[in-house]
Amino acid sequence: MTVPLITLNNGVTIPQLGLGVFQTPPDETQKVVELAFEKGYRHVDTAAGYYNEEGVGAAIAASGLPREDIFVTTKLRNGDQGYDSTLAAFEDSRAKLGTDFVDLYLIHWPYPKHGLFVETWRAFEKLYAEGLIRAIGVSNFLPHHLEELLGATDTVPAVNQIEVHPTFQQADLSTFSIERDIEIEAYSPLGQGADLESDIVTSLATAHDATPAQIVLAWHLAQGRIVIPKSVTPERIESNLAAADVSLTLDELAQIDALESGGRIGADPDTADFTQYPKK
Repeated sequence: MTVPLITLNNGVTIPQLGLGVFQTPPDETQKVVELAFEKGYRHVDTAAGYYNEEGVGAAIAASGLPREDIFVTTKLRNGDQGYDSTLAAFEDSRAKLGTDFVDLYLIHWPYPKHGLFVETWRAFEKLYAEGLIRAIGVSNFLPHHLEELLGATDTVPAVNQIEVHPTFQQADLSTFSIERDIEIEAYSPLGQGADLESDIVTSLATAHDATPAQIVLAWHLAQGRIVIPKSVTPERIESNLAAADVSLTLDELAQIDALESGGRIGADPDTADFTQYPKK
């Protein structure tokens, strides 16, 4: 299968389908990412708050693949927001990944109560200008967070990584972002598995001789979203990548669109207030 590429607002290309490693145990991450590379993945999404960047870095080193063939995303912990602390945190992530540069660096949450994301973004802009990051973006930013950021800084985020799945589509936020040349990247793209049980999804899977996960991932891809399903199971890792070969009709896409129910799984970005450091 061939995974399509998305061109970001600065001309950098990102594989539209990648492997997410949220909640992948640190001691399993290297093995999982190495397997994904063997199956054809070239895009891996991690975060400082996942505590498995070192495993991703070890897999990159062990893969034998040219570094320029791999797209790596990591994210800044909430508790590291602030100008100087961001610069230090980035260097820590870069050291754990064992790479000279990061392809995409995201502010993980707006963390709005603390009022630091604009200051943090200026540190991102510095790192980007120095060539240490190929593209910079945000995650979980709502329209008013984006408006504040865009009004105070010079660089438009390349990506807004948000929760999107059939029962929680955030269409207004997606439109707001895309109108400002910010690509949408979907996390929890399968609704953490719950959306795969829909009668519509299972019937489409039968009709296409595909898995329910492939149907939902094909829905994301057809709508132009970057998508990062997470799995540690070899069969599912391989199967998810094959979603790039599934083609849905406009009517089938509309059937999945109709599953919207407002069912957020993750935290509300307006109230999320956690550091992402381990609890003591």
